[in-house]
This record gives sequence, structure tokens and C-alpha cells, in this order.
Amino acid sequence: MCRIVAYLGEERVSLSSLVLKPDHSLLVQSYAPKEMMSGVVNADGFGTGWYAPEIDGEPAVYRSNAPIWADRSFASIAPKVSSSTILAAVRSATPGLPAEESGVPPFASGPYLFAHNGAITDFRATAMRPLRDSLSDISYSSLLGVTDSETIFALLLDRLREAKAPPGDAGSLAEATAETVQLVSKVCAKLGVYASLNIGVTDGEAMVFTRYSTEGPGNSLYFAESTGTSSNAVVVASERLDGDADWRQVPDRHLFAASTGGVTVRPLRW
Repeated sequence: MCRIVAYLGEERVSLSSLVLKPDHSLLVQSYAPKEMMSGVVNADGFGTGWYAPEIDGEPAVYRSNAPIWADRSFASIAPKVSSSTILAAVRSATPGLPAEESGVPPFASGPYLFAHNGAITDFRATAMRPLRDSLSDISYSSLLGVTDSETIFALLLDRLREAKAPPGDAGSLAEATAETVQLVSKVCAKLGVYASLNIGVTDGEAMVFTRYSTEGPGNSLYFAESTGTSSNAVVVASERLDGDADWRQVPDRHLFAASTGGVTVRPLRW
């Protein structure tokens, strides 16, 4: 399991304002999460991705397999780096999967950042082979580790390449994400294994998250619009960052999308 937080807005905010400073920040959630369905801490690494469009369209990523509270370098950098799109996560490694940097979110490829809060039961012995067999050659050859998260991202990248959508096309990003969740859930259902699939992806201009599991309620997911960091912004988080009344829960088995055109929430049905 992991805890995720993301920001998309007109104004740039510092990494620390999202990841370190809130009352129930990602830092706090790393050692004192309130709503995790499995595990008690997120000590198996952390990462933050952000965009600098004045340089290019690909995100910068800072990842470590150390706990976020032990990384003084990030604590020094975070107040001095700002962006209008940020995706960050702390990790609790799924049992049976290695706690190494290749498995730490967010993952990046081209203009995309991706994170996964959840797990596929006994992934390496069950769904790993059929899911990876369905990958294109380019996605398969880009895999670095053996995690379910990286595999799901590779499946999503194949669908995004087929869509050829320009950055900011929230509809195409949402459709590719929904198709990926549907594929993974169907493979897992056929194998009789449980999958929790809260995933988040951004191209720097649009952002999509899902709250989904093959059985029972999915992991928690919230969003808040115009939180005070910007007059036109949205924050998405596995757990509410503070006690502000603006936080809304994404319903179970729903997809959340955000872009300059606004926010939409729709059910995932198949």
C-alpha cells in the first residue's frame, strides 16, 4: 500500500507546501496513516514528481527507497522547488515484492507521472505473467522491476500511445485509465485474486485518479478544490491533509478527472 497526494493548479506551489507542511501531510501519513487498509507505516521509500514546462514537457522525479522522514536532502530541497503540477507518494511495499527504488512511486515515462495505491495478491505468482505478456515490446523492454504498480503503468502507457492524445486531454487520459483498470480487474477475476487499484496519472496539464477494488470497498481517496493555495486548483490525496470542510470523498468504483476545464467524477462500470 501507499499514500498519494497530487496538486494541479494555475499557480505554482512548493513541494513542501503539499508534501511536508499540512497538518496531516504525506510526511505524517508515512508514520501515522489513519485510513490504510493494510500495513501500519509507509517506510519503504517515497517519491515526488513535478513539472517545469519552461524547460520541457517531461517531469522531474526525486525518488528514494529510504523513509521520507530520514531524507534531509529532500527536506532542504522541497521548500525551494515549486510547480503547478505535483504527484507524490510514500510506499509500504507489498509483501513478496522488493523494497527497492525501482518499485517506488511516482513512476515516469515521457510526459506522464503515475502512482498506485493498492496491490494485487501474490502478484508474481498470479497476474504478473499474463499481464506482462499483453504488453507491447516497447513497454515490456522499459520495465525495471517486478512490481504490480510498474506493470499497471506499462499497460496504461500502451493505451496512451494508441490514443495519441495531446497533453491536457482529460477525456482521453480518463478513457485510457479506465480501460487499464478494466483489463487488470478482468485478469485478476479470472485468476481468482484480489486487486485494489487506486491509481493516479498526470501529463502535467490533466490528472486522473481511480478508486477501485475487485472486491469490497476500495482504498480511501479525497479531493478538494480551491483549497487556498490557489484560486483555481485541486488537491487529491489518499487521506485528507487537514480538517478543512472542502474535502470530498471520491465514491468507491469511480474515476476522478481534473483539468483546466474543471473536475468530473464518474462511475467505473463494465
